[in-house]
Amino acid sequence: MLTLGIVNTYDKIKVLDAHYRAIARAAPICHAFGFSLALFDFPFKMNADELVEYVADKTTIGDSGKYLRMLHEKKHLFVFDLPKKGFQPQLGSVVVTTSKPEKKFSITPEAFTDEMINGRSFLVLVGLGRKGLPKNLFSLARYHLDITSQGISLETCTAIGCIPAYLTGMVDCKSSGCE
Repeated sequence: MLTLGIVNTYDKIKVLDAHYRAIARAAPICHAFGFSLALFDFPFKMNADELVEYVADKTTIGDSGKYLRMLHEKKHLFVFDLPKKGFQPQLGSVVVTTSKPEKKFSITPEAFTDEMINGRSFLVLVGLGRKGLPKNLFSLARYHLDITSQGISLETCTAIGCIPAYLTGMVDCKSSGCE
């Protein structure tokens, strides 16, 4: 299983446009490329059913919540508090996305797709907010992935679109022998 995890680093108390818009943008990407969607530390005090309706009511992005509903119906939408000691193991090995990977944890997109082809499960974390992922999460990750392989920092929603598309495109290419 592949899961795109979005970690909120914006406001932890009040709901901002950035929160529900990022969710609405991520849902069709996850649906299109076969990823589940996990939300961490969002300020929503509602269950998943209520969250889906709330997001669908707030924006037309993602066909007014159509893809978020589909993820939820397929049980591919998860909402969690930010774990203190480790992420839910059923989501797979943790991978932080960063333009500055630590050398000993760094994995190239090519090596990562080999792991995907071998059936490994991963939780790929993206930070939502100006500061990116909290640094304490880096120590919980098995891998650090720079999707650009060039140290180029990407805006959150750009990363949300780029990472699943690029990785699954590489998997499809390797699987069909077009290397």
